[in-house]
Amino acid sequence: MRRRLVHRIPVRVRHYWKLLATCAAFVVVCAVVFSTVRVTPLVTSSATTADRVRQNIAGTTALFDPAVAHRITVTFRDEDYQRLLDEFWEEGEKSFLEADLTVDGTRVPSVGIRLKGNSTLAGLTRNGEARQRGFGPGRPPGGGQEPGPGGDAPVGGFPGGDPAGAPGGGARGGAGPGGFARASLKAEEPETLPWLIRFDEFVEGRRYQGHREIAVRVAGMGGGSTVLNEAVSLNVLAAADETAQRYAYSSFTVNDRPTTARLIVEHPDEGFADTLGGDGVLYKSLATGQFTDQGDDPTSYADDFKQITMKGSQDLQPVINLIRWVNTSSDADFDAHLDDHVDVQALARYLAVQNLLLNFDDMAGPGRNYYLWYDLDTKKFTVVGWDYNLTLTGDAKQGPHDASRMGGRFPPGGGAAPEGMQPPEGMQLPEGMQLPEGMQPPQGMPGPGGDTAGAQGRPNGFGGHKLKERFLASAAFKPVYESAYRDLYRRIYADGTAMNAVDSITTVLSTVAGYDQQKTATDAEQLKTLVRQRTEHLATDSVITSG
Repeated sequence: MRRRLVHRIPVRVRHYWKLLATCAAFVVVCAVVFSTVRVTPLVTSSATTADRVRQNIAGTTALFDPAVAHRITVTFRDEDYQRLLDEFWEEGEKSFLEADLTVDGTRVPSVGIRLKGNSTLAGLTRNGEARQRGFGPGRPPGGGQEPGPGGDAPVGGFPGGDPAGAPGGGARGGAGPGGFARASLKAEEPETLPWLIRFDEFVEGRRYQGHREIAVRVAGMGGGSTVLNEAVSLNVLAAADETAQRYAYSSFTVNDRPTTARLIVEHPDEGFADTLGGDGVLYKSLATGQFTDQGDDPTSYADDFKQITMKGSQDLQPVINLIRWVNTSSDADFDAHLDDHVDVQALARYLAVQNLLLNFDDMAGPGRNYYLWYDLDTKKFTVVGWDYNLTLTGDAKQGPHDASRMGGRFPPGGGAAPEGMQPPEGMQLPEGMQLPEGMQPPQGMPGPGGDTAGAQGRPNGFGGHKLKERFLASAAFKPVYESAYRDLYRRIYADGTAMNAVDSITTVLSTVAGYDQQKTATDAEQLKTLVRQRTEHLATDSVITSG
């Protein structure tokens, strides 16, 4: 019997079994001896651009022509959609499903679409039930508060918000009263959900007018029902010659569901990077990122940054070097050498415009909504803004040196949350989201990902960013920031650009199929009130009048 079993082994194996055994033993020894040695990849290839484009669909109309009412239809199988929902509900995974797309009459088969967003999706319900990691299991949209009239959002937003507006009495744009209003999202209404459309997910190398991805935006917290605030912000950014993604409004039809009017925005992918000029690497900050020194191992930063371009020819090391320097340099060194690492003028303008647009969810916000562009020629970083659906929703009286926070302004240096401002009992924060400094969760309330506030060494503050904080705290850079602020105030508010943008965008939106006249009129009027108040208030601020 034993001989028969032996003969079943191939002849070559039987002849060279000693050599094979020696090789196997060598592998085991290497695994044991060298398992603690970290291997650092060496990049030897030259700088290169994105994946090879094999097909670029021309279409009939420029996709991001903001003066045109566009048309988008999406068709997919319901069983694929239910599978996508199952994976998101059970595992938190946002996987792609295959769909057929038609853009302004041009058919694009087999595109990939997936849900997009973090805190935006926290209020998503399915068959009336919220996800376990949403704002509390089984709780209604709005973080556990009862929905307002029509079920759109909880009345008053976060408790403690001024009924007449945000804390401080300023008007709000786009969301109605309160500090934490949000759109109600239902899985049964895919035409209202936030989507990322990827043209090459199932067809390699395909682009649509040079775009690999586009985002179908949703209002989320505080953005009204039309996302008018984000469109206006992108409009004024472009008018002020600041880096901004392109946008347009489009009708949006999913299968045989009702048509809705949606804002579509250029996604910061490889194609967007090509518009930034020169040779460089684009890195996306993740919602879980903290901008803290975590050592030399690039894998330790996997939850902080994602490299978008030049994979294989460049790596994350420049970002690691920047993080370490910002976190360890002395104040004198920071003031003297920041310009060696970062484009100081561009940083000042980025921070000024976030304040002007009342964007609490910028690079220091809960979503960490920014990109880093590393110029390979100058060896300097530039901060690139992204995700402006929470702009123009805070306190119109926020000053140039006030810190933006959810629901309104906080004094310089942070300070405590407004008296009585507490999240709803039982509320669970979305993944990556943290509470404002000085704001304590109700007893027993889990923090992001189920951890209590401050767990795993994460700060308790609602965001925060060392580069932003050190720059704004430095007396050396105060003149640079204030000069940028004055210039951008004139370009955005004093010249009437923001007010004119509201009117022109509303006019285009009124021609888009699925547009809601009443909601658009309400959003536009609230936004105009905020723009008017902000223009008037800042006109008397010493930063503006001193220039």
